[in-house]
Amino acid sequence: MIKTFTQDDLVRYIYKETTTEENSEIEQAMLFDDALAKDYAELSSVVLALDGAQVAPAQSSVDAILSYSKSYHLHSA
Repeated sequence: MIKTFTQDDLVRYIYKETTTEENSEIEQAMLFDDALAKDYAELSSVVLALDGAQVAPAQSSVDAILSYSKSYHLHSA
């Protein structure tokens, strides 16, 4: 019986949350299912982009917030 894999399965595979048996099944399925292989490639590129995303604010944003905070304190006194 051929198992159908979903995008959720592929995400689990990308993040190494699948068992060794599931890994083999997914890899085998991608050999014969071009749509599944394409979905895997697209999801992998999205994961790489997300991993490279900036997770801290830009210094200019921090400076603007601090400047606003200082000026707000002066105006409320």
